[in-house]
Amino acid sequence: MLQFGVRNPVFDYRRRATAFGVAERDGLIACVRVERPGGAYFDLPGGGVDGEESEVQALVREFVEETGLDIAPLNRIAEASQFFRRSTDEPVNNVGGFWTATILAEHPEAKLEDDHTLVWLDPTFAISRLRHDSHAWAVAVWLRRPR
Repeated sequence: MLQFGVRNPVFDYRRRATAFGVAERDGLIACVRVERPGGAYFDLPGGGVDGEESEVQALVREFVEETGLDIAPLNRIAEASQFFRRSTDEPVNNVGGFWTATILAEHPEAKLEDDHTLVWLDPTFAISRLRHDSHAWAVAVWLRRPR
């Protein structure tokens, strides 16, 4: 599995199971702009796998919570890990899959995370702006897939 980010030996990184998705509409991909006190950044929709849920279940839940989009995961196109420190300063190593997804419906009222805003980005622009190298790599993998 590819490992992204730089592991600082001072920190004990918690392994965090995750799932993130690439959903396309009209040539653009769904991303989230996250507003935090230290500044804004872009991520692919997705996040941590809770308890006994599968990656697919986590991805569906996270898309709704972050974007209000109801999606159907299709294919697991990549797997990678990313060392980083969360906004809470907790050191984690996100480990999991990147999925393609089809948008089934929009439910803006279902969005729960007020600091996340759904934005539609050109995939090549997204590669240069996504916070995590693993997310940028997954978008590149998605762009290179057979159509």
